[in-house]
Amino acid sequence: MLEIADDVFQISVFPRNAVNAYLIGAIIVDAGVRSSAAQLKKALGKRALTSHMLTHAHADHQGSSAFLCDQYRLPLWCGAPDEYAAQTGQVTGEYPNPRHPIARLQQRLWAGPGHPVTRTLREGDMVGDFRVLETPGHASGHLALWRERDGVLIAGDVLVNMDMFTTRPGLHEPPAMFTHDVAQNRQSIHKIAALNPRVIGFGHGPVLRDSDQLLELASRFGK
Repeated sequence: MLEIADDVFQISVFPRNAVNAYLIGAIIVDAGVRSSAAQLKKALGKRALTSHMLTHAHADHQGSSAFLCDQYRLPLWCGAPDEYAAQTGQVTGEYPNPRHPIARLQQRLWAGPGHPVTRTLREGDMVGDFRVLETPGHASGHLALWRERDGVLIAGDVLVNMDMFTTRPGLHEPPAMFTHDVAQNRQSIHKIAALNPRVIGFGHGPVLRDSDQLLELASRFGK
C-alpha cells in the first residue's frame, strides 16, 4: 500500500500497477478482480472501514466488492447507471461488444458476485473529503473523485497511465473495446484536465504528478 497524498493510499493488486484500488480515509475505492480479495484483505488489515465505492462496475474494479462489503460490513456506493451491474455482477453489458471473447473471459474469470447498492452517487456528492465528479464515457455511470485543497484526483478509468497490452507506463485513453462511448469519455477527459490536478491516481498504471501530460493529451481531442 503506497501513500500518494495525505490519507490517500494506492493498493496495487496486479504487478506493475496494472490494477489499482484506493483507500481514502476509511473508504475503499474499487476492488480489483474476484481473485484480489486476499491481497486487499492483507493490505487493509484490521483498519476500521466505513464504506466501499466503485468508480464503475467493470470486472477489474467490481471483482472483490461483495467480499469487501461482507468481510468489513460495508455499504456499497456507485453511480446510478452502474447500479444494475454492481448488484447483479453482470458487468460487460455496456461494452461495445459484450460477446467479444475477452469480454466473456473477464465476466467468467474476473467479475465477482453482485451486492446490494446502498447509495447512488451524483455530481457534487462528498465521499470523505473528496467531491464526486460524473465522468461518463468509459462506463455510463463512471465517477471520479476530486479533492480541491491539494489537487488530488482519483480518475478511475477516464484515463489509463499504462499501455494495457505491454504494461509500459504512459498516458492513454482507455481501450475503445471496453469503452461505452469514446466521444463522451473524451469530454470527461477535458473535464478533469480543466481542474489541473497535481496528483492523479488511475485504475491502471502508476500515479501521475505531471498535469502537463494530461493537458497535452486532452488537447489532441479538440473541444
